[in-house]
Amino acid sequence: VVAAYKQGLRPAVGYELNPWLLLLSNYRAWKAGCHGKVSFLKEDLWKVNLSDCYNVIVFLAPSVKPPLAAKLLAELPDEARVVAGRFPFPSWTPTSTLGQGLEQVWAYDMKEVRRAAQSGARGSPV
Repeated sequence: VVAAYKQGLRPAVGYELNPWLLLLSNYRAWKAGCHGKVSFLKEDLWKVNLSDCYNVIVFLAPSVKPPLAAKLLAELPDEARVVAGRFPFPSWTPTSTLGQGLEQVWAYDMKEVRRAAQSGARGSPV
């Protein structure tokens, strides 16, 4: 969230249910000079409406990616970009990637993700 803010993405909001991680996130924002400029909310990501979001960054386990992909497809606008850290979305083709190993990230443009999903759903003529 802090890195997104420093890259000019506004608003910069993080969602976390674990109180210790919430505290750590707020501390790191303060230490980076971003206190009051970024927000960390104790909310369930699955219950948050993401339809107003245009830049989404996720660091979640691979097992969570398929249900999250469905939520993002249902809620995000075509102009949105999703960046996944550590683990890619298994059924999406990234628009770009950066880094290697544990530092690798995958970027997905929702318009392209939807286009690929629609062409795959049509199947190939026989």
